[in-house]
Amino acid sequence: MTTAPRHLLVIGIGAGDPDHLTLAAVKAMRRADVFFVLDKGREKSLLTRLRRDILDAHVPGPYRVVEAEDPWRDRTQDERAGYTAAVRDWRRRRADVCERLIREELAPGQCGAFLVWGDPALYDSTLAILDDIKARGAVAFDHEVIPGISSVSALAARHRIGLNRVGRPIHITPGRRLAESLPNDDGDIVVMLDAHETFQHVRGAGTWIYWGAYLGTPDEILIAGPLDEVADRIRRVRAEARARHGWIMDTYLLRIHPEETEPEP
Repeated sequence: MTTAPRHLLVIGIGAGDPDHLTLAAVKAMRRADVFFVLDKGREKSLLTRLRRDILDAHVPGPYRVVEAEDPWRDRTQDERAGYTAAVRDWRRRRADVCERLIREELAPGQCGAFLVWGDPALYDSTLAILDDIKARGAVAFDHEVIPGISSVSALAARHRIGLNRVGRPIHITPGRRLAESLPNDDGDIVVMLDAHETFQHVRGAGTWIYWGAYLGTPDEILIAGPLDEVADRIRRVRAEARARHGWIMDTYLLRIHPEETEPEP
């Protein structure tokens, strides 16, 4: 019986385009004995299919995938304390699932992998969940992180812009905290996880928006322009896309008080 530790790879696979996979990610995937996938249900089956397409393209020979249902999360909480409690509860239950997968599906001495959208270090829960499992002490493992191309980088590339202006900072925030970041006269703002279209509250500030949804996938949508002029269009397009797919992943950059007229996208 081996006493070798279990090893986990947390691999960033980019925002959706299989070509965004790095050489480091490909090498890491080829080391894995098993891939763990948390299934988010029929509506988001595209995400599972894209993972398998990536594996088919880059992992030679047969590979093993173990799927489990991602726990339901309460998304009705808007007040900060309620939201934080809901996320903690979801992460705890997600950790229960991942702990079981590691214990039952990964033998000591084997290497398992989680394929994470974007970059594992930016607005993703996988690393925090693995820390939680380690702290419990019920199953021993070590892990390493392979960075990926984030949706933020993909957004800037697709709009052909830099994220920052000369000598100016950028601020990255979830949509629910955008109001706390305004007014912002010292830089621009990248907004992620904005389920409530909070950009509407920035109108009249002479701000440009660079918006993207389903970045890197065949369903990608891009809109850019003065916020006052394109906000209603983004709302309409976003609603149509969500109705069509059943879900939406989008992010955007707010360029606050541009110093000169922005070029046409």
